[in-house]
Amino acid sequence: MFRKPALSTISNGSSLQGQSIGRLPSLDSKEPAQEEKVVLKKKVTFLRGVSIIIGTIIGAGIFISPKGILKNTGSVGMSLILWTVCGILSLFGALCYAELGTCIKKSGGHYTYILEAFGPLPAFVRVWVELLIIRPAATAVISLAFGRYILEPFFIQCEIPDLAIKLITAVGITVVMVLNSMSVSWSARIQIFLTFCKLVAILIIIVPGVMQLIKGETQHFKDAFAGNDASVMGLPLAFYSGMYAYSGWFYLNFVTEEVENPEKNIPLAICISMVIVTVGYVLTNVAYFTTISPEELLNSKAVAVTFAERLMGNFSLAVPIFVALSCFGSMNGGIFAVSRMFYVASREGHLPEILSMIHVRKHTPLPAVIVLHPLTMIMLFTGDLYSLLNFLSFARWLFIGLVVIGLIYLRYKRPDMPRPFKVPLFIPALFSFTCLFMVALSLYSDPVNTGIGFAITLTGVPAYYLFIIWDKKPRWFRRLLVEIKMDEIKD
Repeated sequence: MFRKPALSTISNGSSLQGQSIGRLPSLDSKEPAQEEKVVLKKKVTFLRGVSIIIGTIIGAGIFISPKGILKNTGSVGMSLILWTVCGILSLFGALCYAELGTCIKKSGGHYTYILEAFGPLPAFVRVWVELLIIRPAATAVISLAFGRYILEPFFIQCEIPDLAIKLITAVGITVVMVLNSMSVSWSARIQIFLTFCKLVAILIIIVPGVMQLIKGETQHFKDAFAGNDASVMGLPLAFYSGMYAYSGWFYLNFVTEEVENPEKNIPLAICISMVIVTVGYVLTNVAYFTTISPEELLNSKAVAVTFAERLMGNFSLAVPIFVALSCFGSMNGGIFAVSRMFYVASREGHLPEILSMIHVRKHTPLPAVIVLHPLTMIMLFTGDLYSLLNFLSFARWLFIGLVVIGLIYLRYKRPDMPRPFKVPLFIPALFSFTCLFMVALSLYSDPVNTGIGFAITLTGVPAYYLFIIWDKKPRWFRRLLVEIKMDEIKD
């Protein structure tokens, strides 16, 4: 089921090696059999790179997180400051990943960078927790928002049943999985279209908000810092909500080997995308407060819809549709990127070999895509949205902080490594400190969810020694693994 990990090396990233197909010679020919490699091809252009980043960042976060941030910061002024600070911190993190993506031209994102800097054990733990917690929980959170907003126009006068939300959400998740299994090109094209829809949704909120400001609707900005004082327990959760809303800037690094001219396109796509998203997010929150009071925002289950109903009349019915498409784009971009992490981890011997297989005609990592479906469904039908947000944030930011520490370590471990793009050292130092500081405070402010996340993360250590290192497994255990592998192949 699991193989010995391959030696970690810096690849030139020209292609992803999948399963080989033997080409048999003709019976009357002396030509030897040749092997044609099935690979994931370089189909991510600069525009598609921008659409992956923006299209994955702008999702449910800007429509869900305003509530969590305002609740935990206590005032309008502090919430706007936190949105700006989270944007700047996310830009710093994105710049660090831009450096890593241009000097380590391998797909896999967090997993690959931890593998190169710190070796196989922490890299295995990273992909283990991604498979068990982070990706299923993140997909469940964004898809629940998709389900709520897509049903909003049909339940105007009454509450949307939770079961209806989860059922339509399950359909959306399945559609995304099928799409990413069928075609890389179509996944990328749809992502560009959905990114356009996201920007339209943001502009639908920003433009009327600016008009409200011009009309003098600034009553909610007077005494902007009045209200409940921010607490030490609340600020980490507010940062989690804010950083979750900006998360997605790292996904282009998951598909580095499929990016055309990565030395140029990765840093440029990351910088342009982060500026657009940060400005858009801050202006969107300003627009909210021109029309909705802090109390009304906290009581709203769909902030963007509440805003639209106040200003746009019947046209407000279009807003939840745009928001749902925005969430669908985040689901699509996340699955597209993270499936490559599982693919690369399987290629290194850290996950079952079947996950490194590529469809011979469609050139998609089919097994690496569909492996997430059952786990995501479990999260969807058993988890609470805000609990899931805190649950996944602990593990995600712990390892992102470790990746950026790895950048600093590689500066000293491999000073001669080519670095086409290089950031000042204070940027990774500040960003990694912020990540680890938030993780430490979260153990105090939300010990249940973060404690569960920490415990599941630690299970990666015995799993590594059990599946990867332990050679002298009992005969019954080896037979069980072989049977599981044969079942996978048959499926």
